[in-house]
Amino acid sequence: MTRRRAGLVALFGAALLALAAEPVAAQPSASTTVEQIWNLNMNLLYVAIPITVLVEGILIYTVWKFRKQEEPLPTMENRRLEITWTVATAVILLFVGIASYQVLASPFVTAESTNQADLQTEEVEHIEVEAYRYGWTFYYNGSSFDQSTAVSSTGTLRLPANQEVNLRVTSTDWLHAFHVPSLGLKADAFPGQYNQLRTVPTETGTYQLYCAEYCGSGHSKMLGTVQVMPQDEYDQWIQDQQSSSSGNETSSDNSTADNSTSGTATATPTPA
Repeated sequence: MTRRRAGLVALFGAALLALAAEPVAAQPSASTTVEQIWNLNMNLLYVAIPITVLVEGILIYTVWKFRKQEEPLPTMENRRLEITWTVATAVILLFVGIASYQVLASPFVTAESTNQADLQTEEVEHIEVEAYRYGWTFYYNGSSFDQSTAVSSTGTLRLPANQEVNLRVTSTDWLHAFHVPSLGLKADAFPGQYNQLRTVPTETGTYQLYCAEYCGSGHSKMLGTVQVMPQDEYDQWIQDQQSSSSGNETSSDNSTADNSTSGTATATPTPA
């Protein structure tokens, strides 16, 4: 095989690999978490594609050159070649290890386990994710951290865009798994324990939420949505929910007071 043909074969192989990698490069980056994951994936592809082209090119060239050889010849010792590919392999593995560690060690990628509430700064939005058979309940604005439930929702998790969010994932009955692929979020939900997820949603929109752990006959229906909203709309929604909750409590208190007064008046005897 001539050098020109070998070059054309290598070029054709590189084009096929590029076409295969294109859908991966087109994946959405809707949060800092998924962006870090896909950046790592692309960095590994930049290393893997040239290696694949080189190895396949050598393989094709060897098969073509020795296609008429009936008996294989013994391998000739070449210390320079052996040292070269040993050092090259070590460098590649070192690059992969460092790149992977930088991403896996990020708090925006790896779930953290804790049994206590974590209230650090006001810039972080604290939300508790509570799984149950077969649905999701969400407690907002740090409500679950101070044992109050002023703002909550079921089925739809609302997040502010471009704001760091701290999610505490737990369960009320048995093992579930909180999974939002488009945001790069995934954590197991254990009864009585908490797994923390940190992220910064960067694109507004609605994303699919799944339970990624088989949890019984209703597992396939344990779905939800995550709605990423602009910060002002999110703040307004929180205020509306708090106002609605306060109004319901006031109405309930007034109704109780009226019933109590009515009951007292009925029980008072009428003088003769």
